[in-house]
Amino acid sequence: MTHLKLPSPALVIACLALLVSLSGTAIAASPVVKRALFADNAGKVQGKTAAQLAALPSPSSSSAGLLSSKTQADSLAATAEREFVIGCDAGKKIVSAGYSSDGAVFSFDSRPMSDSTWGIYLANASTSRAAAVSLYAVCLG
Repeated sequence: MTHLKLPSPALVIACLALLVSLSGTAIAASPVVKRALFADNAGKVQGKTAAQLAALPSPSSSSAGLLSSKTQADSLAATAEREFVIGCDAGKKIVSAGYSSDGAVFSFDSRPMSDSTWGIYLANASTSRAAAVSLYAVCLG
């Protein structure tokens, strides 16, 4: 008399996982899941109409007042290189900074120096002409 051995629990779970994975998106698109998602989204809007939702302030409009920009004009002599520093107004933190120039100016370093200032090390590659430099800072607060 032969006695069949039962499969291990790990084999049963592995086979079940294989069947679920082979079903693909058929289960994800079932009507039960769609109803559950609709009910979840309806709870988030708390019974408000589309017009009421459209009147709510968006994150971009409520955060627009938090960011400001600052510019600073300077110049860089021919074949010169030096560090430029731009800062935010009192009580504001610097987030990023950059530069633009009308000449052959290259940046070798750009970094925050403190919570309110940013340093950019620039070099003018021109041997005959000074370059106008504009520094830009993005400030938070």
